[in-house]
Amino acid sequence: MNEESPNRYRVLVVDDEHQVVDLITEVLRMSGFQSASAMNARQALASLRREQFHLLITDVRLPDSSGIDLLRIVRDKYPNLPAIVVTGYASIDGTKEALNLGAVDYIPKPFTPQQLLSAVERAIASSGGSGGSTAGKGMVSHSPAMDKVLDLVRQVADTGSTVLITGESGTGKELVARLLHRQSRRAVMPFVSVNSGGIPEGLLESELFGHMKGSYTGAHSTTIGRFQAAEGGTLFLDEVGNMSMAMQVKLLRTLQEREVTPVGANSSVSIDVRLVAATNSDLEAEVRAGRFREDLYFRINVIDIHIPPLRERREDIIPLAEYFLAAHSAARDIKLFLSPQCAVLLSTYSWPGNVRELENAMERASVLSTGEITPTHLPSRITAGYPGGVPLPSEGAGLDEIVAAVERVYIHDALKSCGGVRSRAARMLGIKRTTLLARMRKLGLESELERALE
Repeated sequence: MNEESPNRYRVLVVDDEHQVVDLITEVLRMSGFQSASAMNARQALASLRREQFHLLITDVRLPDSSGIDLLRIVRDKYPNLPAIVVTGYASIDGTKEALNLGAVDYIPKPFTPQQLLSAVERAIASSGGSGGSTAGKGMVSHSPAMDKVLDLVRQVADTGSTVLITGESGTGKELVARLLHRQSRRAVMPFVSVNSGGIPEGLLESELFGHMKGSYTGAHSTTIGRFQAAEGGTLFLDEVGNMSMAMQVKLLRTLQEREVTPVGANSSVSIDVRLVAATNSDLEAEVRAGRFREDLYFRINVIDIHIPPLRERREDIIPLAEYFLAAHSAARDIKLFLSPQCAVLLSTYSWPGNVRELENAMERASVLSTGEITPTHLPSRITAGYPGGVPLPSEGAGLDEIVAAVERVYIHDALKSCGGVRSRAARMLGIKRTTLLARMRKLGLESELERALE
């Protein structure tokens, strides 16, 4: 699934059948996941208020409500928590509604342990492995660079064209892919994610195209591939640059013919799927080196969306940090906020791991702090050489960004302490109300704080 141990992930299982709960929790336990259970929607919501979870698995039929109603509440209160719906009453309408409400998978009973685990791993991977703390359901942008990305997403979302998303690891390529899907006419159909770099070469063909029973050792049943699972929707193919030449040929044929041939099958199956590919490699260089097919490159690169690294859009650092802290604040029912010194450190750090590194740093800080986030709560790589004064900026971090970061924190905290009353906050800060409003507009604070203070 990823390089980290599954033990750090907590899963909430909601079902009124004890046997089903026992089966799911045992499968999760055997695979190293932590889990908790609830017998109805009320218990589930109480658990979500008390603890942080990385995944929700719920039945459709619950004693006091329905899994669909629970999903609706979770979408509003915990919008970044991925969910899997499990039911013995599968229907097309139910599938569409569950997907519309944010479910990342829909599994009919009965299911095998492997089917369950595959769905769990895909769901956690799709959220970056952080459940309620990831920006998986939306994009936080206060920079011109990301505004251009989001504008391009809006322009091409409903075209159906194949998209290639490029950018360094951790910049949020899958988030952009999901945004493309949600803004397209395919939004009511599945979004299926495949990390081609994380699947062994011998299994990737079966994972993408499916296989027939007996087609190879271990193929105990006929299984559809991820292309067919994404029928009518979007297939997100991450790390496409890591595919072997043999798999590149098969992918090219699939895109050209709009059909797949399962392993061991004698005939092909037509598909209606939009492909969104992603890579952190320079595919043009790979083509020149003979490691990536030129015809496939042009086939998947109809529209290129490049996500700039976080160090090139420093205006987004503090808004993103506050976004992640707000999610953790809600999960723990406490108020977490950045100190000015911490804001300076975050704004001047180079962020080689991009948004993912920032998110992990905020998760760490939220665990160690019960209120104000100070430099002592940050990872040592961020505070290295910090003597307690103001750190010198790394390359690309200018004085304007540092001043804006500190100003943003002070205004945010003043408004919070004054209940959102701008005149009182202005007096607290020693400035005029009109000056405060102008600075809020400049920093993009108005709408964000209004939502936070509702």
